[in-house]
Order: sequence, then C-alpha cells, then structure tokens
Amino acid sequence: MPFYWRLSGFYFLYFGLLGTLVPYWSLYLKDLGFSPLAIGVLMAVPQITKIGAPNLWGWLADRTGARLRIIRLGNLAAALAFLPVFWVDQVWSMAILLATFSFFWNAVLAQFEVITLRTLGDQAHRYSHVRLWGSLGFIGAVLLVGWALDHLPIDLLPWVMSALLWLLWLTTQSLPSGGAEQPRPRPGGVRALLRRRDVQAFILASFLMQASHGPYYTFYSIHLEDLGFRKFTVGVLWALGVAAEVGIFLIMHRLMRRFALARVLFVSLLLAVVRWLIIALCGADLWWLVPAQLLHAASYGSFHAASIAWVQDTFGEAHAGQGQALYSSLGYGAGWALGAGLSGLYWARWGADSFLVAAATAAVAALVVWRRLLNRRC
Repeated sequence: MPFYWRLSGFYFLYFGLLGTLVPYWSLYLKDLGFSPLAIGVLMAVPQITKIGAPNLWGWLADRTGARLRIIRLGNLAAALAFLPVFWVDQVWSMAILLATFSFFWNAVLAQFEVITLRTLGDQAHRYSHVRLWGSLGFIGAVLLVGWALDHLPIDLLPWVMSALLWLLWLTTQSLPSGGAEQPRPRPGGVRALLRRRDVQAFILASFLMQASHGPYYTFYSIHLEDLGFRKFTVGVLWALGVAAEVGIFLIMHRLMRRFALARVLFVSLLLAVVRWLIIALCGADLWWLVPAQLLHAASYGSFHAASIAWVQDTFGEAHAGQGQALYSSLGYGAGWALGAGLSGLYWARWGADSFLVAAATAAVAALVVWRRLLNRRC
C-alpha cells in the first residue's frame, strides 16, 4: 500500500499527543490548583475552537486545493502557540493558550482524513488499518507517560506535549498530497446537503455521542485517582480501551462490507449506553471497569470508522474537506465542548453519577439514528 508508513506515522504521533493530553491534562490542571469548574471549562476550550476552526480550514482547503500546505501550517502554528505553557498558571491565560494552540491544531485532522482516503483510493475501505496506528500511538503515550508520572513530577507533561508537537510538524514534511485536488466546488452544494434530514440526524447523533463522553474525557482520570488507583493503573485502563479500539479497526473493513453503516452507528451507540452505566454503577471494581474500557471499541472505534465512511459517501469528492470538517466540528467539537463544560458544572455535586447523564445522552443519540437513519440506504 503506497505511503502506508507515512500516513500511519502521522496518526501515531497525532494520537500519541492526544494520549498525553486527554488522560493527564486534567491532572496537570488540578496540580495547578484549578477548581473542578475551571478544569471542565479548560478541557472544553480545545473543543470549542473545534466548532469553527475545522470548517474554516476545510472551506479553505476545498476552495484552494492547498490541503497539505494547510496541514503543515496548522502543525507549525500549533507547536509555536503551545510554547508559553511553561510560564502559564492562571485560568484565563491558560484558556487563551489552549484556544490559540487548538485553533491551529484542529485545522489538521479533518483535512488529513481526506488525504488518507484519497491516497488509499480504491483501497479506502482499509482506512481503519492505517488509522489503528493512531490508536497504538495513544496506547504507547498513555502507558509511558502514566509510568513516568508515577516517578516524576507532573510538570513533565507540557514538555512531552511540546516535543510531540514538533515531531508531528516534522512528519508533515514527508506526507503525500493525496492526489490531484479539485478546488472551487459548486457553490451551495454543502448547504443543500445540510438541508437533508439524514445529514441533520447524523450530525445530531455525532454531537450527542461526543457530549456523552464529557465526564469520561474530563474527569475519568481524576475519578480513578480518587478511587485510589495509581497513575500507571489509570494509564493501563485508558490503554486497554484504545487496545480494544485497535481490535475493532482491524476488522472494520469486513463489518462495513457486511452491515449498513447506520446499523453500525446504532449498535455502537447502544454499547456506549452500557459502558457509561457500568462506570456509573460499579465503583472501583476492576472486574467491571475492564469490560467498560473494552467497550471503547464501540463508543469510539466502530462509531468513528463508520462515521468517516458515512461522511465520505454522503458528501462526495467535491465537498470531502468540508464534510469531514463538519463532522469534526459539530460532532467532536461542539459535542465534546458541551459535555466537558457541563460535567465541570455537576461533577463536584454528582461525581460518578454524572455517567448516568452520559448514558441517557447516548440513548437519545441511538433513538435519533434508529428513527432517521437505520431504515435508509447507507
């Protein structure tokens, strides 16, 4: 498969950075003395910028055809914007730093998904085989950083993240362009697609799915630490979830050939409901926490792979960049931001019961998919 390792290397570093940020950044903010409300808001900031940034960059990439240049510029600007983190220790200055850094960092992934699918060409159904290296990067980062933080001060965290950002930028210098671009798509095409009920239902379901992850991405590490688990054990549980994600990526090309994409989305949402219920009700019992983490294969892995394929099929070649950007911004960005922000408001009062709200949110998303997508051709 041409360019396999170049594409995989980018995913490996990108999600390695995410595996450093998502499980441990809330612990770093807690160490700085920030309150649960402040932590929830700060963890939501990168996702708030994701609401607008991917759409801006996606529109620009589709109009100009300079997709690879935008990816390189976004990575470089993100690495530069993150450098002041070593001197920032106040809520507002941290919020400004995270907003600036993530505005550029969020320019990258949606456009890289387009390049990956174009580079794969008629092998696009094997996207998950390339994307699984992102999961492996996440696992490696979460285990190594978790082990390091059990022995070294948590001040190590921003140094690791900065190093990964610069390595990621270096990796973009060897990326393929994804083939010939088709700039200047037909005006109004995306607006017409957004008026379709199935597209609206998909975006709503993606939004709700990510909103249901709010307590998990924001407070799960703090929750486990409060239950008495060491940071390395916290990392192992995170890694276990992503290992299950790798497993599902290995077989997703077969599942998507056998089952309609809407059916994969629906089952993924139902399993997400089960996952959040287990975390809410089973406390520190590892016999239950382990299977809950294995369900990450559904709540993230199969849902994401099916979503990428659904967007690519629905938006087509001319609007691929904007389609992936809309999924990234309105699903991941807006959904994650709302989930993280709300969990910061009610975590201090409800604690792990916040995952009951997450379960209800995923259940509503499953209902949307069942009503609007499941009986349609996908």
